[in-house]
Amino acid sequence: MRATNFILTALLAMSLPAIAQQHPQDHGKPMPPPTRGPAPYHAPKAAPAHKVPDVNQPPQQRNYSDKPGHPNAPHVDPGNHWVGHDTGRNDPNYHLDHPWEHGRFTGGFGPSHRWRLAGGGPNRFWFNGWYWGVAPSDFAFVGDWDWASDDIVIYEDPDHDGWYLAYNVRLGTYVHVMYLGPQ
Repeated sequence: MRATNFILTALLAMSLPAIAQQHPQDHGKPMPPPTRGPAPYHAPKAAPAHKVPDVNQPPQQRNYSDKPGHPNAPHVDPGNHWVGHDTGRNDPNYHLDHPWEHGRFTGGFGPSHRWRLAGGGPNRFWFNGWYWGVAPSDFAFVGDWDWASDDIVIYEDPDHDGWYLAYNVRLGTYVHVMYLGPQ
C-alpha cells in the first residue's frame, strides 16, 4: 500500500508542471474591458528642456508597472486610464507612410464587440475572418498571449493613424495592431 501511495504521489508531482502550463496563472483578475478607447494625448504646455539622446547608448526599457501588482506592459487602469498611451502623434514607432493601406476595420469597437483569437502570432493573427498584425515595437508585450483562444477588444487609436489598439481581456494589457484585411 505504501509503495502504491508513493508512486501515485510521485506521478502527481511530476504532472503538476504540465497542468500549470495548460492554465497559466494570471497576475490578479483583470479589469473588465474599458468602456472606450484612450483620449487623444495632449503634451504638457511647458515641457522641460529635452536632452538629446546619446546615440552610443541603447534605448532604455520603459517600465509600465505604475503600481505594485500591475503588469510591466501597456495596460488600462480603473477610470479608463490607458497606461503607456502617452507618446503622442509623433511617436516614430507608430508612423506609417500609408495609413489604412489595407482598408479600415468596420467590425465594431469597444467592449460590446469581443473577439476570440483563432490562430497566428504577432506578425499575423486572425479572428472572424479578419487578419491583423502587431506593431513590431509592441512584440515584447504579446509573449503571453494565447493566439488560439484569448478574447480581445479592438479600439480606435486617436493618436496613431493606421493603428488600432487590441485589448487582451484575459491579461488586461493592450498593444497597437494594424488591420490587414479580410480573409
